[in-house]
Amino acid sequence: MALVNEHFLKLPNNYLFADIAKKVNAFKVSHPHADVISLGIGDVTQPLCPAVIEAMHKAVDEMGTEATFRGYGPEQGYLFLREAIVKNDFLPRGIHLDPSEIFVNDGAKSDTGNIQELVRWDNSVGVTDPIYPVYIDSNAMIGRAGTLNDGKWSNVLYMPCTAENNFTPQIPDRRVDIIYLCYPNNPTGTVISKEELRKWVNYALRNDTLIFYDAAYEAYIQDPDIPHSIYEIKGARKVAVEFHSYSKTAGFTGVRCGYTVVPKELTAATLTGERVALNPLWNRRQCTKFNGTSYISQRAAEAIYTPEGKEQVKQTIQYYMNNAKHMRETLTSLGITVYGGENAPYLWVKTPDGMGSWKFFEQMLYEAHVVCTPGVGFGPSGEGYIRLTAFGDSKDCEEAMRRIIKWLK
Repeated sequence: MALVNEHFLKLPNNYLFADIAKKVNAFKVSHPHADVISLGIGDVTQPLCPAVIEAMHKAVDEMGTEATFRGYGPEQGYLFLREAIVKNDFLPRGIHLDPSEIFVNDGAKSDTGNIQELVRWDNSVGVTDPIYPVYIDSNAMIGRAGTLNDGKWSNVLYMPCTAENNFTPQIPDRRVDIIYLCYPNNPTGTVISKEELRKWVNYALRNDTLIFYDAAYEAYIQDPDIPHSIYEIKGARKVAVEFHSYSKTAGFTGVRCGYTVVPKELTAATLTGERVALNPLWNRRQCTKFNGTSYISQRAAEAIYTPEGKEQVKQTIQYYMNNAKHMRETLTSLGITVYGGENAPYLWVKTPDGMGSWKFFEQMLYEAHVVCTPGVGFGPSGEGYIRLTAFGDSKDCEEAMRRIIKWLK
């Protein structure tokens, strides 16, 4: 008989955002006339920019004629997009990459979940806490995380990011094989300085540690001193894989496109001590399990690097950051402690009077008809917080703030 992968059975019954959707749907059924505003799930609301739409229309037309029709594309992504990525996202920051180090995907979530396939199941894992659930869940599915007890996985090193340490994780006092970092951070909306990031790269170099660095929100950084890529730090190419997404940068949540950087210098070891380059291994994995991102999506991504596309995307990002500013100022005026929202589209909000995250979620939903994300869903250190996103329509954000003011007062 076929035996199930029992590691799946150790996972919580539902993915965090599926739990939220279930609770919100239950509320809507029992309150059919309620107008619910969601500031919970980080989905975008603004339409694709004109440059992207034009590029997609052109690509569709190409697919409609025999001379320009395209079938399967390269699993790594079309060269026109990979070259545009190198030229626009990295060279201006003094980072020299080869297009063969870029792997175009259907969004960062897929690769951040799949990248752990490159390393042995018994590698140790360290995560900042709170954290994007995919990082841990994907490791749990292969058995690397151990068992779940009181909200913590037994084989995972949790590095708390709290107000007490200014949301700056402490460097481990022991060796860890794999470290997950995400900056600007989801869910806290906080960032990391070059000095602090350099500490992590140096730690990885000293301890032969592999860093998985999620930079999905780097386009929202407003402070010129905050790094946009871990490769801005000397030596990072030897220790880090980096993930990027067009979902939040250019509103591609429904288009699906992003990319992963696997430098050629990056290696891991066999049990006998042989060093193996990860770039060709990831290439082999992608060629086996991934048929490539659609040509239309990749032409759409290429368009954001045109002069018109850059300006239009910048305007959309500013739209969301204006939402974040309004939300942050409103909540702060109510005496609520708020973090993030300055270099990221997320606000990390401390619940009043020590209220639990899920209890606050339910009260806000039922009494203000506004949806948030309970902080504890991102890890033990998230208890006592909620996450709000700035990706909503500006009028909805303003109305949500009016409701919250009325509710809390």
